[in-house]
Amino acid sequence: MVLKFIKEIIFLFMTMFGTLGNVSVSMDYMFRWWGGPEKKPVHLILIHLAFTNIIILLSRGLQKTIAAFGLRNFLDDMGCKIIVYLERVARGLSICTSSLLTVVQAIIISPRASGWRRFRPKSAWHILPFFSCFWILNALISLNLISSLRSTTLNMSQIKDGYNYCYFMPESQKMKWIFLPLMVLRDAVFQGAMGGASGYMVFLLHKHHQHVLYLQNSKLLYRTPPELRAAQSVLVLMLCFVFFYWTDCAFSLFLSLSLGDYSLVINIQEFLTLGYAIFSPLVLIHRDRLQAKCWHGQ
Repeated sequence: MVLKFIKEIIFLFMTMFGTLGNVSVSMDYMFRWWGGPEKKPVHLILIHLAFTNIIILLSRGLQKTIAAFGLRNFLDDMGCKIIVYLERVARGLSICTSSLLTVVQAIIISPRASGWRRFRPKSAWHILPFFSCFWILNALISLNLISSLRSTTLNMSQIKDGYNYCYFMPESQKMKWIFLPLMVLRDAVFQGAMGGASGYMVFLLHKHHQHVLYLQNSKLLYRTPPELRAAQSVLVLMLCFVFFYWTDCAFSLFLSLSLGDYSLVINIQEFLTLGYAIFSPLVLIHRDRLQAKCWHGQ
């Protein structure tokens, strides 16, 4: 019981740490958005990404806080549905927003002669329709949770997959075959776009690196454009996303196929679920500081 309580406190601390990091990132980019000379689409996307991370951390953190302090009957059936539904929608929004960030950044750094250049957003406000589509898409894909979630105050004997105070009722095969393929298709499409855009950025950055080496050998001064430094930070962010997403999938698959009680694996999987939301603001803060140093040093 003591170890379990310590684990919940550590989880709560990490949730608070990640939430503060995302609030800091969102406030920073909001100030750049309103006070800067140019409203960049990437800044708006990063604000939305930080907002979705905050929803994930608060909804999941609230579950763990309730469990840590023994308030298992704190939420009724409706509260249970809202909290878990928001978390599921926000997790989908995180995938969609990260993919949009990668694609937009790849278009921004594409050469002027490239055909992708014509897709560059002329205004940051052109990004807003994408956010609306993402919210509608993920809200519809997660609708099955509304009918399958119940509070543990109703019947503890029917618990199938615990959320500490919420549980999933067994779903019909028809519902599974409707919503599960939609979730898989969403993840495949957006991660495919993310992978293609990331590969394109790696190719452009490699060409830029070769150009810099040529200029250095020619003893010519060259200043790296801020768009390319921003692309590097986006690539690091996407590597962070890919690591946590696929590691979480591997652990989830292992737990679903295993019959034993692997409490350590479950704890690791719970951490991986929130890993991207916790560490992504740290990546952005670290990269922004490095860019500021490079800017002042040039």
